[in-house]
Amino acid sequence: MDALFALHNRVSTGLLTEPAPGDRQRRNIFRAALRAADHGCLRPWRFLLVEGEARHRLGELFLKAGEQAEPAPLAKIQRERFLAMPLRAPLIVVAVTRLVENPKVPSIEQRMSTAAAVQAMLTAAFAEGVGAYWRTGALAANPLVAGGLGLAENERIEGFIYLGTPQKPPRAAPELAVSDYFATWEG
Repeated sequence: MDALFALHNRVSTGLLTEPAPGDRQRRNIFRAALRAADHGCLRPWRFLLVEGEARHRLGELFLKAGEQAEPAPLAKIQRERFLAMPLRAPLIVVAVTRLVENPKVPSIEQRMSTAAAVQAMLTAAFAEGVGAYWRTGALAANPLVAGGLGLAENERIEGFIYLGTPQKPPRAAPELAVSDYFATWEG
């Protein structure tokens, strides 16, 4: 697929099923992440792959985090929702930023580099015909989830990237007017 076509037409695909991306597709998607903008060449990102039975264990971790965050017991439907979250796709990539002290590269730039890596993966997935979407939310910021995934004190979850086979063709990308978002500044 042409790079500009992928950049101009990529959309998130929420309804995913088996199979997960194959080896060649994964290699292309993951290599794209390694080309993200990266001030200081810190390579602040790392990625955890969750698939197969590990998705059920991630659901249990999500449930524990949800129960800890709520003062009242969770309703059955809420419990089931937490357990089912990781089952939305056959492969989940957890995007993690390893923050390091650097006088020239503040932590926000390190986190933005990881976000750029995620965007590159999403575009590469689209180019490979793989359905993908990026989720953040309270679970990405939850210390229990971070600890359960083995993150160090200096690491942050930037999101969960769900990858799989689209259940239906991707929707058309919305047409946006460039002039609505870009303007010339003349001082």
